[in-house]
Amino acid sequence: MSNVIIVGGHGKVAQLATPLLVEAGHKVTSIIRSADQEDTIKQLGATPLLLDVETSNQDDLAKAFAGQDAVVWAAGAGGGNPERTYAVDRDAAIASMDAAQGANALRYIMISYLGSSLDHGVDEDNSFFPYAQSKALADEHLMDSDLHWTILGPGMLTLEDPSNTIRRVGRMSNDSLDDNDSKDTSRANVANAIAAALSSDKTVNNIVEFVDGQTPIEDIFR
Repeated sequence: MSNVIIVGGHGKVAQLATPLLVEAGHKVTSIIRSADQEDTIKQLGATPLLLDVETSNQDDLAKAFAGQDAVVWAAGAGGGNPERTYAVDRDAAIASMDAAQGANALRYIMISYLGSSLDHGVDEDNSFFPYAQSKALADEHLMDSDLHWTILGPGMLTLEDPSNTIRRVGRMSNDSLDDNDSKDTSRANVANAIAAALSSDKTVNNIVEFVDGQTPIEDIFR
């Protein structure tokens, strides 16, 4: 059993992942922004921790991570506001990595997105630019850290039921998507990927980009 803390614990993916982690024997703490979310987190089997990562600093996060073995970054500003996007998806994410290292919570799972890269090619006047740039900078910082990291890069998120099967594509894969290929990726499959990554060392210091497919998730992470 390990102690796992989820940043962004009230998000859709995090709520799907939490009971999977609890069932696997982990003790889960979920960072949430609002006290109104506490009951939901408790019902999922986790311990809620009230902390607004948008306004917190590295010391705040280090205190939250004390005694934890692993950090799952599932937070996000949700788009629409560039300042909030930079504050959460870039600044808070980077601060959490430095805090995790300082707190000796060395296993770190980052929920990124398919195609995240500093070579994203998004124009600066595009509304998607702050998110693409923030995620890329955060991913780069993580890869340059001493953490035992895994970056999960799912495609377009859906609310479909879990198939527990995915297709690994993109970087660190021999497979690439064609223009006609679906990028749909069930949030439930992402949740299962989080649980699989935490139970395996195979993808430490590895990027796993994926969409829904035919390969059992456990085969990717085993």
